[in-house]
Amino acid sequence: MQRLAAAETPSAAHSNALTGTLKRGFLKKLSALLQRLSLGSVVLLATLIFIVFTATVLPRQSAAAEANGAGAATPDLSFFYTPTELVRMAEAYGVDGRQAYVRARFTFDVAWPLVYTFFLVTTTSWLFRRGFPAESRWQFANLVPLLAALFDFLENMTTSWVMLRFPDQAPLAGILASLATPLKWIFVGGSFLLLVVGIVAAIVTAIRRGQPGE
Repeated sequence: MQRLAAAETPSAAHSNALTGTLKRGFLKKLSALLQRLSLGSVVLLATLIFIVFTATVLPRQSAAAEANGAGAATPDLSFFYTPTELVRMAEAYGVDGRQAYVRARFTFDVAWPLVYTFFLVTTTSWLFRRGFPAESRWQFANLVPLLAALFDFLENMTTSWVMLRFPDQAPLAGILASLATPLKWIFVGGSFLLLVVGIVAAIVTAIRRGQPGE
C-alpha cells in the first residue's frame, strides 16, 4: 500500500506542476493580450469615459441610492458587514427600496464595473509596459482590476438575491456577499494603488532613458 502511494506521488506532483504551468500560461497570455489592446487612443477613450461617468452618472446614482434607502446603510458602500447586518439593511430599505436596489444592481451596477475596469486595465497596461521590463512580473498588474470587477458582480448578485428573498432567508447568498464586498474594495483599492506605481515607474524610466549614457 505504501509502495502504491509512493508510486502515485510523482504522478500527482507532475499533474499539479502541469496545472500550475497551464494557469501561468493562460494568465500570461491574457495579460499580454490586454497590453496589446491598450493603445494610447484606447487609454485616452477609457480615461474620458471614466471621468464623464464619475462626474455625471455616479453622483446621480449615489443620490438616488440614498433616497431609496431612506438613509439606511448600503452594502455597496460598506467595507464589511455580516449576513445578519445585510438582512437588517434589507429590512430598513422597505419594499420599494429593495426593488430600487435590485434595479440599480442590474442597470447602473453593470455599467460601473465595466467603466472602471476598462479604465484601470488599459491605463495600468499602458503604464507598466513603459515602466517595467517586458519579462517582469509587474506586467501581471493589469489583471488585478479584473478581480475587482469579478467580486463587484458577485456582490451585486448575492446582495440582490438577499433583497429579493426578504423576509425569507438566503444564508448562502448572505455569506458570499459578506466575503465579496471586502474583496471588491481590496482589489479596487489595490488597482488604483498599482496605477500610482505605474505612473511613478513610467516617469522614472522615461527620465533614465533621457539621461546621457543610458
